[in-house]
Amino acid sequence: MLPYNIGLVNESSISIIIPCFNEERYLGRCLDSIAAQQLSPAEVLVIDNNSTDATAEIARRYPFVTLLREPVQGRVHARNAGFRAARGSILARIDADAVLPGDWTANVAAYFARPGARTTAWTGGALFYNVRFPRMVSGVYDVLVFNVNRLFTGHPTLWGSNMALPRELWQSVEHDICLRNDIHEDLDLAIHLHRQQVAIIYDRHVKVHVQLRRVRSDRHELWAYLQMWPRTLRTHRIGSWLVCWLLGAVLIYVLTPFFGVTERIARLFGRSPLDE
Repeated sequence: MLPYNIGLVNESSISIIIPCFNEERYLGRCLDSIAAQQLSPAEVLVIDNNSTDATAEIARRYPFVTLLREPVQGRVHARNAGFRAARGSILARIDADAVLPGDWTANVAAYFARPGARTTAWTGGALFYNVRFPRMVSGVYDVLVFNVNRLFTGHPTLWGSNMALPRELWQSVEHDICLRNDIHEDLDLAIHLHRQQVAIIYDRHVKVHVQLRRVRSDRHELWAYLQMWPRTLRTHRIGSWLVCWLLGAVLIYVLTPFFGVTERIARLFGRSPLDE
């Protein structure tokens, strides 16, 4: 059952923005899932952020894709370039490794067709397709990203792989957001929207399939990523950043070993290794 009434929607005014840096392994599958949507988006913008692989070539194979280039390196710059170029009234942001369920665009459009929804930003959850026990892992991740973040910041956050907001809300904070690559650009956007009194709606029922990255790699890469979380809070003078840092220090010694154990258990039962 769809969480929203898609009978309210006659056409899509959604622009899907996909920032990309060396995403040749995943982009085709992402675009295939967009092509299979029940409700086609108004446009799909792939922002090539100086890729050195076949990312741009793959994007060109899809006639419904508009390929843009952003020379300034960093996800925030690629995202902003897509948001500024988009023509739709709803700006939907996903990652290149996202595989959308067939009703994703319809659900986003139906949500923003509801009375009062155009004054809010919307975000959904994750279901990871490259881990053992995906529902359990995804549930824990959603708790960390949405519930714990809400506890630390006082409001829900946006998640860059599954989010959308009206163009006018983006324009209200466009010149305030932080242009930094060492913080989380989606959390930064959520903080600035909240300070403009914009409500952020988290819908745990609308999920996208994505890769869980870094967690299954080495601790140095994971630690650098986890540090972006408290740094984002500290940048915005949110006092809970220190607690967030301590939580990251605990996670670094829990997450990577956990995934190592699940892989070893899977091999005992003859399951093939997962390819990240």
